[in-house]
Formats: sequence, structure tokens, C-alpha cells
Amino acid sequence: MDLRNSAPFIGMPLLLIAVQIGALLLTPQMQSAGISAFEDPASFGNTLIFIGILLGFTLILLLLIRWGGKRIIAAVIAASIFFTFIYIFSALTMFVFGGSLIGTIATFLLAVCATGVLYLYPEWYVIDTLGVLIAAGVAAIFGISLEIAPVLILLVLLAVYDAISVYKTRHMIELAENVVEMKAPILVVIPKSRNYSYIKEGLSLEKGERGAFIMGMGDLIMPSILVVSVHAFLDAPLILGLLSLPTVGTMLGSLAGLAVLLYYVNRGNPQAGLPTLNGGAIAGFLIVCLLTGSWGWIPGI
Repeated sequence: MDLRNSAPFIGMPLLLIAVQIGALLLTPQMQSAGISAFEDPASFGNTLIFIGILLGFTLILLLLIRWGGKRIIAAVIAASIFFTFIYIFSALTMFVFGGSLIGTIATFLLAVCATGVLYLYPEWYVIDTLGVLIAAGVAAIFGISLEIAPVLILLVLLAVYDAISVYKTRHMIELAENVVEMKAPILVVIPKSRNYSYIKEGLSLEKGERGAFIMGMGDLIMPSILVVSVHAFLDAPLILGLLSLPTVGTMLGSLAGLAVLLYYVNRGNPQAGLPTLNGGAIAGFLIVCLLTGSWGWIPGI
């Protein structure tokens, strides 16, 4: 493998680690700010709600694509990114300014600036930097909103759905192609050379030489939700007093899953990321639970 094609084997693991560390650092701030997606983190109904919202949102996007509504899609994505930044920065400014008016103003200005930079200058390093922040924030919010058992069910269902949508119905590829065409900043970009410009060159998902590799932001978020949930809800032995062994096992498992994914990505075809990423994270978590006897997350135990 030459240096150009080895880029994703270096960049993507670094991005995944950055998202997971960022999510863990944001977790206490999110908890202190009282930010949560669901009232009852132990409810398995939350998993169904999550899947239902995802399917509904995907259907709406596909219909808009086929009806020529790409401007509407761009507006919806921009609004979603803006409000995600609001949640993230509100947790950070509350830590600094408390619930004061200054904190509220700072949150709004930071969200406007971050969203504006993404759309006014969507170069790959801007997308990747702010994409890591978005992914970390979303993972932290859902990680503290769902206990481990519901998260495990969610990740299994999402892995199955991702495989079907990429290899069977292929509608996820259609969606990804349009997102790339619009340069919507809901993915991360790993260039093969320092001279690559996402703004000027864009990216094609067709076979052939590409200037960069891409990964959907959801592929970074989903396994990281389990990392945060394990950290937040499982009382287990710690490493150096910082992270529990199951948390570290989940992180290492997701990296192993990413390695498997990258092996197939290097062949040049679009791949479903969640089967290997979620599968690796779940396997890493369960293996460490087996070794340490950390089964307190199972309902009734």
C-alpha cells in the first residue's frame, strides 16, 4: 500500500479516537447542564423512537432528492447543525458563565460562527475539526440519555439497517452521493495529499482514483454513544482512576471494527460502516465485561 492510500488508515482512527475522547470530556458538562434526549434512559422504547426518527428523516430526505428539493435539504441540514452547536456550546458556556445572559449570548454567537464557517468555507480540515465537535456532542447527549442495554439493542438494529440500506436497497448510497454533491458538512474527509481541496475538487463515490476518502458522521457517532453510556452508567474497575476497563474495551473494539471496515474500503467500493464499527464496539465491551465480571448493566442483575 502506498502513502496516498494509507491516509484513511491513519486519519480515520485518529478522528474516531478524537470523537470518543471529546464525547467523554463533554459528558460531565452535558450532565451538569441537564441536557438529555430522553427522560428515562432505561426505557427500551427510546430505541424504537430513535429508529423511527431516523427512518422518517431518511425517507423525507430521499423524497426531497427525487422531487428536486436539494435546497430544502441543505436548509434542514444547516438548521440541524446549528441547533446541535447550540446544545454543545450551551453546555460549555454554562460551565464558564453559569445560566447567565452572557452565557446565552455567547452560545448563540458561537453556534452562528461555527455554522457559518462550515458553510462559507467547507474545506476538509474545517469540516473535520467541527465535525469531530458535532459528533462528540451528539454522542455525549445520547450516551447519557440511554443506558447500556438500550444502546446495545440500538446499535444492533442500526447495523442491520445500515447493511440493508447499502447492500440491498442501496438508498443510503444514493443519499450519500447527493450529500457529497451538495458538500453538506455531515461527513469527515481524509485527503490523500496535502494539496487536496474539498471545495475545489469535491469527491466522487464512483470507482476509480479519488482525491480523498470520506466517512459519514453517523459512523463516528454510533459506536461512541456506547462508549459514553458505558462510562456514565457502569460502575467497573478503572484504569489509572480515569476510565473503566469496559469503557476502554469498547473504544478498542470500535477501533478494531474500523480496521476491518478500512480493509474493505481500500478495495474501492462504498461500504456499510456500522456493522463492523458497532459490532467491534459491542464485542470489545462484552469481552471486557466477561473478563472483569462487570454485568451490572443487565436489567435485574
